[in-house]
Amino acid sequence: MCLAAVYGKKQEDETLLLKNVSRILVDGDVITLFDIVGKEMKVQGALTEVDLAGSVVKIRCTD
Repeated sequence: MCLAAVYGKKQEDETLLLKNVSRILVDGDVITLFDIVGKEMKVQGALTEVDLAGSVVKIRCTD
């Protein structure tokens, strides 16, 4: 199973949004993250990096 840590960046600040993310849905500028225990988080922005080997996803947040 490939799980990722998702980081959000707004201006210069980058923070961890959610760990152990197993699923990501993108609908326009709304990105929905799901972790392995079913927690759901919605973020407005755009994907800027997906590193599957490093298990890292980065989002440029607009909200």
